[in-house]
Amino acid sequence: MTPAGTRRIVLCADDYGISPGVSEAIRDLIARGRLNATSAMVVAPSLTASEAASLTRLKRDLPHLQIGLHFTLTAPFRPVSEGFSPLKQDSFLPLTTTLGSALIARLDRERIAQELRSQLAAFSERFGFLPDYVDGHQHVQIFPQIRDAILAVMRDAMPGAWVRQCGRATPLAARIADRKGLLLDTLSRGFRSRAAAMGVAYNPAFAGSYDFGSDPDFAALFPKFLDALPAGSVVMCHPGFVDDELRTLDPLTDLREREFAFLGSDAFPELLRKHRVTLS
Repeated sequence: MTPAGTRRIVLCADDYGISPGVSEAIRDLIARGRLNATSAMVVAPSLTASEAASLTRLKRDLPHLQIGLHFTLTAPFRPVSEGFSPLKQDSFLPLTTTLGSALIARLDRERIAQELRSQLAAFSERFGFLPDYVDGHQHVQIFPQIRDAILAVMRDAMPGAWVRQCGRATPLAARIADRKGLLLDTLSRGFRSRAAAMGVAYNPAFAGSYDFGSDPDFAALFPKFLDALPAGSVVMCHPGFVDDELRTLDPLTDLREREFAFLGSDAFPELLRKHRVTLS
């Protein structure tokens, strides 16, 4: 029996499909009950039919498992839709350029909407069903203009799905000290307002963001993610095994193995029990 006051959260591993090592690590944690969600990156060359089938089999055995679309709009990945622009050497633009263009309203919302529809179609083709939710690689789903396109497509094509917002529930003093988190909080305020107006469901709070460049101790950070987190919230993580494919596509490498080690350890379920948090 679940103790009174226990909160159920969504612990989501991003980037399924970015490389074979990442996908293998995520499936291992799901099978052991250490994750209850993962978002798949259909633009990644390594998200093959075989990788999708392996994850789908897990979902059949674990009804609580949610599989989402990790909507991708930044380099070094390439679009799925025909005629997408702007591009740089046939790839999406870098993150900073994409965010800057969104902030000054220089993006084409219809092209973004078409790219989302194309990524949804690719997801459906590989998995055999539509995603349970949508989030964004490098949080693009909460950027101005991009969020409008995503919410419109979801309202029309995915009425039962939810979308990730990245606003935190931590005390104000803690939020101010985290510049990256503060930006996500700020962008998420407008995102939540738009989502509510359009009738698209979203998570009540978010955690899991940290400075990847500061040599962090993930095991020490994780308990802080759970502080003040309401039921139904999303905690983001990036477990994985480092391989050559990952090294060519993403700067986040060794930290993925640290996250995997903690989430797979005996200390992790004990921490959840201590904080009265469950994934099931």
